[in-house]
Amino acid sequence: MINAFLVFNGQGQPRLTKFYTQLARRRLNPPFSATVSWRLTDGPDVQETNIQQRLISEIFTLVSNRPPGACNFLPLPPLLAASGTSRTSSHEESDVPSLVTYRNYATLYFIVISTSTESPLALIDLIQVYVEALDKLFENVCELDLIFNFETLHATLSEMIIGGVVIETNMERIVAGVKAQGTVAKRPVNEGRAAGIGAGLGMAGNFAWAGR
Repeated sequence: MINAFLVFNGQGQPRLTKFYTQLARRRLNPPFSATVSWRLTDGPDVQETNIQQRLISEIFTLVSNRPPGACNFLPLPPLLAASGTSRTSSHEESDVPSLVTYRNYATLYFIVISTSTESPLALIDLIQVYVEALDKLFENVCELDLIFNFETLHATLSEMIIGGVVIETNMERIVAGVKAQGTVAKRPVNEGRAAGIGAGLGMAGNFAWAGR
């Protein structure tokens, strides 16, 4: 299962944050104690925005400090990997996030947080499909497109993932689905395209979904 899909720029500023399972703080006894876990909020669970912000900060620091030749997937930081299991029963254990998969394009980092049941190589290809779809929608996508057209980012992601489950990886169908929603805004003609994410990164090639 995919728990979160994140996009940062090189300064750590989020350009897209999509959580498929909520990060919540569980109220325990005594009343001032708590534990953190990934799950949908219900009952005494309270959604903690500050915990999400801490997660985002830690994930960016972890990924941005990786050397260029390092592997593109690594374990989830202890902040959540350990605490998530503290409340999780054996039959729910497969839903606990444990893996960070990322790809770097120009000034942007695309990151997927998932459970161990997902294939890291498949997630790397999933990120590639997402970036290629954006590149087709915006005709050489750049960071400005992500800033001013966040509706298109979410619409594209929704064509690919629902409830943390990958439902579509065919780029042509993804692009057609987003265009059918009418959410794609044209970039002003005076906006430069030199900083496009896809420029010089082999975006014109064909990338196959590796499967799970």
